[in-house]
Amino acid sequence: MSESNSPRPLGVGLISAGWMGRLHSRAYLAMRDKYSDLGVAPELIIVADPVTSNAIEFQEHFGFKVVTDDYRAVLGHPDVDVVSICAPNYLHRDFAVAAAQAGKPFWIEKPMGISRAQSADIVAAAQANGLPTCVGFTYRGAPAIVRAHDLLRSGALGAITNVHVKLNADYSADPTGPRTWRFVRETGGSGVLGDLLSHGFDLAQYLTGSPIAEVSALISTFIDQRPAPGGGTGHQVHAAPDAAMLPVENEDYASVIARFASGVVGTFESSRVAVGSRCDYGVEVHCTGGAIRWNFERLNELDICAGDTLRDYGYTTEMSDERFGDFARFQPGAGMGLSFDDLKVIEGSQFVRSVLTHTQLAPSVADGLAAASTVDAALRSASSATWVKVPAPNAGTTFED
Repeated sequence: MSESNSPRPLGVGLISAGWMGRLHSRAYLAMRDKYSDLGVAPELIIVADPVTSNAIEFQEHFGFKVVTDDYRAVLGHPDVDVVSICAPNYLHRDFAVAAAQAGKPFWIEKPMGISRAQSADIVAAAQANGLPTCVGFTYRGAPAIVRAHDLLRSGALGAITNVHVKLNADYSADPTGPRTWRFVRETGGSGVLGDLLSHGFDLAQYLTGSPIAEVSALISTFIDQRPAPGGGTGHQVHAAPDAAMLPVENEDYASVIARFASGVVGTFESSRVAVGSRCDYGVEVHCTGGAIRWNFERLNELDICAGDTLRDYGYTTEMSDERFGDFARFQPGAGMGLSFDDLKVIEGSQFVRSVLTHTQLAPSVADGLAAASTVDAALRSASSATWVKVPAPNAGTTFED
């Protein structure tokens, strides 16, 4: 290959060397193979983490050139073109605003901040500096969801009438699990609303093409005390022996009824303590002439109901294949499924393509704010036991495209 045809380097800086940082790192490295048409070769330049051993492990495993405990070194490094922000929620606002002010396009995990106000700060900073961004609404990229999106938007199933979303998991079902930052309002913000239902709100808006306009919500905390953490980092934090019990400050469970601006109605339910549910994340969209149904636990399948007469009604299961989304970049045919890690590669490629084309193709920080606005409205509704309006989305959302 001639030098003119060689992919040009794209310098990557990573903030926080935890589980999600691993996924971002692997995604960048996979892009040269899966998305060679981008014409870039991501290079892992610098990783920042306050736990130096974590950053060193990333250097040894992924090949980062520089290790630091200061995120500002990432933003100031001259070879860094894009930044991934994979830190805990309470650090998102400061890191993202600083990245925007440094002129660095960034890929950030959700929720973007611990409040709607923090998310709005991030949007203002990114838009003031004209930066393409990406928020980790990973499920959008699943080929089955792309297929559902195209079917629903084409009108092939008729007009959308109602949506049901569930995100039930058991990752916090053990009452002896420690009270980490996720269970504290100052550091985690909301509980399951921000952690899981932000995905659900975004996915429903993406599939329907309409913002959520008004919500009525109920929340509950089923495990109201947890032991103090005793050691470990990331997902390996464990409770201390004979630890003091500390209060859980945010919700384990949320149920939301929503009205969309288009007239569509929706129901949303989520739990982080649902015994029996591992990753029971699903969406069902009903229309006047059919319906779709998808669940993350069968992420490579889509249930479709479509037909000209009542005799034809009933779901059939369609397996993802090379016709849908970016499936063909990973597998040659149906039955050879994609994984969650592959979805992060798809997401990351949308971010990089957005940066290269100066066009917002990935889920944007405006999309992140739309989800945060719905979370905020749901919290206020649960507190007041009334319907609460959701502010109209800012310019720059991609779900309305």
